[in-house]
Amino acid sequence: GAALDELFAAIPELVGGSADLTGSNNTFVKGTPILDAPTYEGRYVNWGIREFGMAAAMNGLALHGGVIPYAGTFMVFSDYSRPAIRLGALMGVRAIHVLTHDSIGLGEDGPTHQPVEHLAALRAIPNLLVFRPADTVEAMECWKIALETRTSPSAMALSRQKTPAVRTVAATENLSAKGAYEIKAASAEAKVTLFGTGTELALALKAAQTLEAEGTPTRVVSVPCFELFEQQDAAYQASVIGRGTVRVAVEAAIKQGWERFIGEDGAFIGMTGFGASAPAEVLYEKFGITTEAVVAAVKARL
Repeated sequence: GAALDELFAAIPELVGGSADLTGSNNTFVKGTPILDAPTYEGRYVNWGIREFGMAAAMNGLALHGGVIPYAGTFMVFSDYSRPAIRLGALMGVRAIHVLTHDSIGLGEDGPTHQPVEHLAALRAIPNLLVFRPADTVEAMECWKIALETRTSPSAMALSRQKTPAVRTVAATENLSAKGAYEIKAASAEAKVTLFGTGTELALALKAAQTLEAEGTPTRVVSVPCFELFEQQDAAYQASVIGRGTVRVAVEAAIKQGWERFIGEDGAFIGMTGFGASAPAEVLYEKFGITTEAVVAAVKARL
């Protein structure tokens, strides 16, 4: 929401919308006129409950030119949008799909609304940039990349729950542009590399603090975009992945796709089945996505 407020004012070409979830997606900028009869001059579309139609129309708007379409729905409903998202990737259009409520962290709505396999499914689409920023700074960086990328659509995986600020040191470059980067260096030669995205990056950072306090030098890597990381040269990829260290990744989703980071011997802390209905903090404990679980996985491999 905060990112869009700034972007919408600065970029008149942006045209937003939502599939009947405006209040939940935070895709509406206050004061924006609705696109409707008779003038059709507004910059926000109330698409209704038609995710596929919305995503397909976004492709059409992008192909026409003159506007940059973005629109929101819950990530679990990307299943309905998928054929149009895939065609947008095939055609190479600049459409930005805002997919909120991106994990079990959405809580009481339960497993029907909790994405589990959706990040992996979206990452499987060629030429689609899938972003999962960890805080406001990364979110702004990811929006900048999506807006500047004219030949690929983007998917923004965003949480329902609030996230702590993890980027607290000013940077002179867009760190998210490389897809993955070291957000915390080890205190000495690293023995452990932890990977995280979105809301789980904070868990990785907290686990690193615990390990460091116990005398285990630990570095942490933020991975906001798999696809951009794969575009980097081999030397950069090797420097980030940290071969020779114990590698553990944490993400509130299935493991598929993380093998490229953690290798055969690494550990993954995440989901192996569907979610449940309970407050977010209860669910993270229930499914073992905790700082303690990350620390235990590391110790089992040292």
